[in-house]
Amino acid sequence: MSDFLVRGSLAEVDPEVAELIRHEHARQLHKLIMIASESYVPAAVREAEGSVFQNIYAEGYPHADLHGLDEAALLDYDYQLAFYRRNGDRRYYKGVEFCNLVEALAQRRAAEAFCPPGMRPEQLFVNVQPLSGAIANVAVYHALLQPGETVMTLDLLHGGHLSHGSPVNFTGQRQRVVHYRVNPETELLDYEEIHDLAQRERPKLIIAGFTSYPWAPDFAKFRAIADAVGAYLLADIAHAAGLAAAGAYPNPVGIAHVTVFTTHKTMMGPRGAVIITTDPEIAKRVDRAVFPGLQGGPHMNKVAGMATMFKLAQTPQFRALQHQIVKNAVALSEGFKANGLRVAYGGTNTHMVLLDCKSVAQHDGVPLMGNVASRILDLIGIVCNRNTIPGDPDAGRPSALRFGTPWVTQRGLDEADMRAIADVIAGVLKTAKPYVQAGKKAAVPAARVDFDALMEGAARVEALVAKAGCDVDLPREGYPFTWYATNGAPATATRRVAVSGPNAAGFLRVVLGRAVDDVAQPTEVTLLGRNRAPLCQATLHKTATGFALDVPAHHAERVIRWLRALSDGYVIFDDAEVGLDIPGPVVVR
Repeated sequence: MSDFLVRGSLAEVDPEVAELIRHEHARQLHKLIMIASESYVPAAVREAEGSVFQNIYAEGYPHADLHGLDEAALLDYDYQLAFYRRNGDRRYYKGVEFCNLVEALAQRRAAEAFCPPGMRPEQLFVNVQPLSGAIANVAVYHALLQPGETVMTLDLLHGGHLSHGSPVNFTGQRQRVVHYRVNPETELLDYEEIHDLAQRERPKLIIAGFTSYPWAPDFAKFRAIADAVGAYLLADIAHAAGLAAAGAYPNPVGIAHVTVFTTHKTMMGPRGAVIITTDPEIAKRVDRAVFPGLQGGPHMNKVAGMATMFKLAQTPQFRALQHQIVKNAVALSEGFKANGLRVAYGGTNTHMVLLDCKSVAQHDGVPLMGNVASRILDLIGIVCNRNTIPGDPDAGRPSALRFGTPWVTQRGLDEADMRAIADVIAGVLKTAKPYVQAGKKAAVPAARVDFDALMEGAARVEALVAKAGCDVDLPREGYPFTWYATNGAPATATRRVAVSGPNAAGFLRVVLGRAVDDVAQPTEVTLLGRNRAPLCQATLHKTATGFALDVPAHHAERVIRWLRALSDGYVIFDDAEVGLDIPGPVVVR
């Protein structure tokens, strides 16, 4: 060929990245993802996002006359292309005639999805260009506020968001920020307290929106409070937008002055954000704040993905999914309570549940904390995140876990499965023995759990994964890095287990109870289990890459899983010395 176009699939052009993508996709489908801010984006949306719209630079906006047109009018290509040739648009580049149409289509479909009763879609003004929820929030600040004016938001430690005025965020450095909090006794928002705070502080902007407060707000009460002090009301439904579009959560559009949300959480679309207002003057200010105020050219491939996402959001399947997400979160909360665990904020009526780890396990007066608990659960295939709850001293020492049900609900799991997941989590974490270990700057909360409980939890999660729906065929052998996978035992008397890595000698010195550096010939050793009790006999070999153990075939699976668990550092080796730091990590094959 005489051109310079790159041809070939990703696997042909860059097999390394193709392999990484395959493993990441497999990780997502071989674990139970319960991150509240994540969901599984449909293949059709991913296809739109990966389209040739990626190639186009489109600073600016479509022609204003496209606002309010329905889908049939927008997709009348003969007329729209003639209109474009004669009138142009508000872009700084040419070659954007189809960008204009896909952006206007995304705007129209968003307006249809979020149009409240008594209004028409053309009364909504939609900006689909913000690259993230944080940028969308900053754009609203930029549009409506002067630097130093007061903003009132929920405290970050009580469930607020970083871009709602945290002192470490730009928004907290540009504005004067005051926080409302949950009532310490009820753990719920107290609207009278919020009203009184607003009367004292006279904010210019009040934000009703949360990242880890699990109850739906009363937007009408927030609007009344804002009106009483002459403030704008910003509704940030980043987490709950999909629920709101489906009627499983209150829709603030038409109540709040401005509504913002992300498109990659419960909306299940590309990573981006949307700003909606019913006020044309605010819409003009928001558009200018997004471009040219904060961004250059929009990511038109993401806008195309949003257009597809908003079409899906108006289907019966999407609405049923969103209502099931809430049912599943409620069932998960009830499952935790049935296991004697404390659910922060008392429960949920949205897509998320906060578990107070301090209620799960304590050892020698040290409580279980969120960071180590999330790492332990990740090992068995449940992916969640650490989170602060009221009472935590700062964001660096969160005592809770946040669970979300969008992804597992998408895959077909129901209320009974949520209760089973709660049982698994309780069964593993209740065996935890928390302790404090020395860190580089300060003491760090840590914990270790019972090995058998960890293995049982992993097996139960694997069964739930096998039950869950999957949109591609990813067999187990295509995912070699599941830490507990052993690939079965061969039909021989012994099986060789390789242990390698720079820490291998130190690791084996502990788990064998003897030095291994001087091993030259095959040597009989005893592999130690919990509390240094004999697990099995083995033959130790020195190899070119480290060491190898020949173990009886009927012990092989347990030996491999035990050694990997010890390497990971989250199982109890010695009850008398829970914090014993075994050298590692090592690679066990």
